[in-house]
Amino acid sequence: MTHAPHRIVVTRRIAEPALALLREVGQVDLPQPDRGLTEAELHEVVAGADALVSTLQDRIDTRVVEAAGPGLRVIATVAVGYDNIDVDAVTGRDVLVTNTPGVLTDATADLTLGLLLAVTRRIGEGERLVREQRPWEFSLDFMLGAGLQGRTFGVVGLGQIGRAAARRAKAFGMEIAYTGRRRAAEEVEAELGARFLPMTELLGSADVVSLHCPLTPQTRHLIDADALAAMKPGAFLLNTTRGAVGDEGALAGALSDGVIAGAGLDVFEEEPHVHPGLLELDNVVLTPHLGSATVETRTEMALLAARNVAAVLTGEPALTPVRTKVAS
Repeated sequence: MTHAPHRIVVTRRIAEPALALLREVGQVDLPQPDRGLTEAELHEVVAGADALVSTLQDRIDTRVVEAAGPGLRVIATVAVGYDNIDVDAVTGRDVLVTNTPGVLTDATADLTLGLLLAVTRRIGEGERLVREQRPWEFSLDFMLGAGLQGRTFGVVGLGQIGRAAARRAKAFGMEIAYTGRRRAAEEVEAELGARFLPMTELLGSADVVSLHCPLTPQTRHLIDADALAAMKPGAFLLNTTRGAVGDEGALAGALSDGVIAGAGLDVFEEEPHVHPGLLELDNVVLTPHLGSATVETRTEMALLAARNVAAVLTGEPALTPVRTKVAS
């Protein structure tokens, strides 16, 4: 008896090498045109799927599993964060969830430092001034920014990306401090020269606060009005993790009122919507979720997701499961 090929639904176009790998293990269905799917569209396209390759735009819960039917075995998100997936509910339905850690670490850390340089040296402001052909001339007090050497780079969440960002900041001559649920290993602290601080102390002492913690119920709006008020008046905030770790409305107010000096944001609470108060300010640099956006990184992310799917559908262990087991 011939079995039907595995049906693999890919919600957004991914790198061709990853699609080619998936085609080796099943039939790949890629909705057209390539755009974010509504909830109803996602439920429709996933029907009968054995595997789902999704992105952070897709909200995955038990209704998606129910819409897919009993054959669904794996959901592979092309991202390291999985706050868009109800992992407890999905794994409770015997569906494995995988993500793509590690492969986007350097690209996201690079962008973090890019945002830091852009906001502290007023690169965005300067670029807009030149493009708009506003008059200017060199003078010793023209568009002065803030130097980094000897300043403290405070990391919230010293995971892979947080450590990579800290290494780059250290190379710029910055001191490293960090906070998190637990202390890092001694060798990590030694490599970075990093000191562990409680959150309140880090906010009050860091010249730059860089967010690298995952979005969870505990970290949602971690940086709220009170946290911003606790920061140094001349400090800068960077966010390349998830927008909702910060309160955009509170941040817009803090930037407008001079509570902190500036911010660099690659992520937003309701992407692609950005709080209008932020759009009006020159002391914030805004980029459209470009943390992993290099050809090499996005290709490796897609390949890792595809390898996870291929492993599960051929009876092998997943490479990077979010949970090592599904419900039994």
